[in-house]
Amino acid sequence: MGHFPHKLRVLLSVYFAQMVEYRAEIFFWILSGSLPLILMGVWVKAAESGDFTLDAIQVARYFFAVFVVRQMTTIWVIWEFEKEVLEGVLSFRLLQPLDPVWHHIARHWAEKMTRLPILAILTVLFFSLYPEAFWLPDPWHFLQGLIGIVCSFTLYFLIQYTFALCAFWTERASALQDLWFLFYIFLSGVIAPLETFPDAVRQIVLLTPFPYGVYFPAAALVGLPLPFFKSLLIIGVWIGVFALLNRWLWRQGLKQYSGMGA
Repeated sequence: MGHFPHKLRVLLSVYFAQMVEYRAEIFFWILSGSLPLILMGVWVKAAESGDFTLDAIQVARYFFAVFVVRQMTTIWVIWEFEKEVLEGVLSFRLLQPLDPVWHHIARHWAEKMTRLPILAILTVLFFSLYPEAFWLPDPWHFLQGLIGIVCSFTLYFLIQYTFALCAFWTERASALQDLWFLFYIFLSGVIAPLETFPDAVRQIVLLTPFPYGVYFPAAALVGLPLPFFKSLLIIGVWIGVFALLNRWLWRQGLKQYSGMGA
């Protein structure tokens, strides 16, 4: 156990070097996540012309925060794990004295580190084009947003990794992610701030895991009113639920995997 931090540092350095080689591809990955900036124009016009909870500047800041949050919380572990199971790579991972999940975590962290310089350049470009939307979160909201991003990454990684474990039983575990994405895109705050939802619907949605992938950290960064500690409690519950389900599926899946002669 004492060697674990060293092993993790080695994994991070290896995967960071690997990701740097693909920085041009990562740049296009970042651009592919620009949907919030496209939607920003639509909602800014709506805020300027109608009765809207948020004003145009708040809308612009919110969608830019969504763009940033999505860049730092993008997860793809389900496709990697599914491929490892189908191609037998997981067998090699299981021979190592380290849970295979740490390879995926290190790869994700390294990729996020590679995105930071490009994201900084795009941030400068955005505020150069839209200077009236410029703001700096105060220390408390910045801390809330940072905690929200960490919790969002943890929750969504756990959810997707849990879906990925179904690859032990089916060759199309990623289909579960496709189904999940249908709900995520509408309920996470990517398409519209939750302030646009009817209050009763909004309260129900806030009890689900969907808003805590994007809306919660983005709203915190912008300074929109939200029950921060209640939100942390809900996130904690969902993290606990998926962590327990994940470990159970992992144990059952290994039995299935070894039973197939892997």
